[in-house]
Amino acid sequence: MKLPVIRWGQGPLPALFLHGFTGGRESFRHLEPLLGDVLTATCVELPGHGEAPLPSGSGADGFAQTIDALAELLDRPSAVIGYSQGARLALALAVRRPRQVSRLVLESGSSGLRQRRARSQRREADERLAELITTRGVAAFVARWEALPLFAGLRCLSEADREALRQRRTAHRADGLAGALRCLGQGIQPDLWPALPTLYVPTLLFSGACDEKYTRLACQMAAQLPVSWRVCFPRVGHAPHLECPRAWADEARRFLSTPWREEAAEVPEVEVGPVRGDEHAAEVRA
Repeated sequence: MKLPVIRWGQGPLPALFLHGFTGGRESFRHLEPLLGDVLTATCVELPGHGEAPLPSGSGADGFAQTIDALAELLDRPSAVIGYSQGARLALALAVRRPRQVSRLVLESGSSGLRQRRARSQRREADERLAELITTRGVAAFVARWEALPLFAGLRCLSEADREALRQRRTAHRADGLAGALRCLGQGIQPDLWPALPTLYVPTLLFSGACDEKYTRLACQMAAQLPVSWRVCFPRVGHAPHLECPRAWADEARRFLSTPWREEAAEVPEVEVGPVRGDEHAAEVRA
């Protein structure tokens, strides 16, 4: 599976950017003036979005195929930066291929649902959402999506920025977004919590203070990760890279420029599958 990409920046650090649900490869373009001197960015279009195909497998097989396709884009150890859905994929990529990930930036992400019943319930909810998209169309879905309390912070953007965001979201295909929910949703993602203590990739966790759920998850993940730095932006919701891009870029620049110890190479690669077994706070653990 080949995923479309765009590239920008001329910085020394290679970085792979993974967008959220209904996003696309242009989702991080506004960061180019802020980070283009630090990064050489590869921004990927995830399965079911824009021109990107869906994986041939469904469910967990499709999730694993997506991780493999992302790994093929890393020809050398790179920073992997993901938002929401993209953060979940970025974490799964780092767990499976730690030697290919030099830095990890997770914005409003999750390590997965821990209970089998919760994953089953989430798959059922995502299936209902997928059916709504295919029956009522993308525009009706996007209107409902934008009205969620989770995205209240985006309603503070300028009218021009909100309209540009809406146009990008409504440009997707209904079958593509529905398919993405069925292979990349939280009900499909494996439980990665048990893998966190073994992941020595330096990790920056971003959240917005107004997004209490994902700020709480960031705190819990930081407590499990051996090398982590957590930043919570005040008066910001689920999408800090859009709501406060300059502050986001400043924190990312500091983290990406830090000469972290390269310990990831010592960690064995693992399969991604069912695993058994303050307002502006920064936390570094080693």
